[in-house]
Amino acid sequence: MSRVFLTWAVTHSVKEVQTEDSVLLFVVAWTITEIIRYSFYTFSLLNHLPYLIKWARYTLFIVLYPMGVSGELLTIYAALPYVRQSGLYSISLPNKYNFSFDYYTFLILVMISYIPIFPQLYFHMLHQRRKVLSHTEEHKKSE
Repeated sequence: MSRVFLTWAVTHSVKEVQTEDSVLLFVVAWTITEIIRYSFYTFSLLNHLPYLIKWARYTLFIVLYPMGVSGELLTIYAALPYVRQSGLYSISLPNKYNFSFDYYTFLILVMISYIPIFPQLYFHMLHQRRKVLSHTEEHKKSE
């Protein structure tokens, strides 16, 4: 969901951030991640998973995940002044629904949400890496 949000609700909607280096940062990280992920899935379905693909799937995230998150956060941060100035996607009172929404504040809350979520997901992947790759190493030694 974060990729859809970043692509549409931030990068597509705020044209001024489309030339930011941070966009290139998250796009490169996402692209490499997906190439590895779908190679892993494909070879797994074919019951012929090369160790290099398995290793890449459970190792390269160590660099790619922080790289992608940094790009995402920097892009949202770069969008903030434009969102505030334009009032993009914001709804102010009074209106017939008696409801207000401030997209600028929402983006800040999204950025803050990375604080508890990122470490949890990152450490989960580190745990998975230890589990999967150590099992592979033990299996190789027994052969």
